[in-house]
Amino acid sequence: MSVADARGVIRAPMPQILLRLLPLWFLWGATYLGIVLMLDSMPSLMGNGSRFLAASAVLATLLVVVRGPRILAVTRSQLRSLLVMGVMILGVGIGILGLAERYVPSGIAALLVSITPLIIVLFRIRAGERPARLTMAGVALGLIGLLLMLLPGGTVPVAGTDRDVVIWSIAIVLGSLSWAYFSWRSTSFDLPDDPLTTTVYELLVAGVAMSVVGFLIGERWDFDSITTASWIGWGYLMLASLIAYASYVWLLGNAPISLTATYAYVNPVVAVILGALIISEPLTRDVVIGLTIVVGGVVLVVTGERRRAPLAPDPS
Repeated sequence: MSVADARGVIRAPMPQILLRLLPLWFLWGATYLGIVLMLDSMPSLMGNGSRFLAASAVLATLLVVVRGPRILAVTRSQLRSLLVMGVMILGVGIGILGLAERYVPSGIAALLVSITPLIIVLFRIRAGERPARLTMAGVALGLIGLLLMLLPGGTVPVAGTDRDVVIWSIAIVLGSLSWAYFSWRSTSFDLPDDPLTTTVYELLVAGVAMSVVGFLIGERWDFDSITTASWIGWGYLMLASLIAYASYVWLLGNAPISLTATYAYVNPVVAVILGALIISEPLTRDVVIGLTIVVGGVVLVVTGERRRAPLAPDPS
């Protein structure tokens, strides 16, 4: 199956697609708050890495019990692809996000990640495709909103200075760039047929990579000082990793990337609301304006793409 086919054709019934979109919309939206809670007393990279390792172990155990150990068998070519995907999507994307949320409010972080569909459109243009005018209008609008969000002084820092917020906001965008590119190219990689097997290995690879990098930069566990809030955040993130990422991997192979990416304009709304209600993150005027513009741009992109996505013909 070509990359173009995987991006543009709906290959599963819409009820199945919607069922798997729900975890992306809401579970992933709440992960930004979960990271804030985890960072209360846990190291960023090692905390995120350990929750990926735990999620991988749980899913692998369930698969072996239900379907037998052969379900986890992969070829060398597949293993190489899984290493790349695990590191470049989860390792880079979530690793940077976890480090950045020490300075950038969770709602703003979610808003910055929401540009992923816009980045994917730019990759497609680079590859020679001609997106719809509505899609292009959405990209332009979203980039304007992003620039407004990156202006110094527009966001109240969690810690540090306005300069720290700008630097780490740019880092989040770079992490989203890696996530978007390797998601877009996912169907050109040699991956296992079963999306749950793919999920097990990508979580495992990301967990190992983040834990090693965390150790190398000086992160250490201090279990005596870990708070209840951090354990709650870690536990939620582990479950969200297990459920939502498995859904994401399945959607990459069965739905247009533009439809899969709808999580990007639901997540910021969920994250901003939870951040304001639970941890009292400030809702400044710039936050509201940026949220409205970026989400509006992504909605235009997704609307333009859904109008163009054909249904795969019924094999029967």
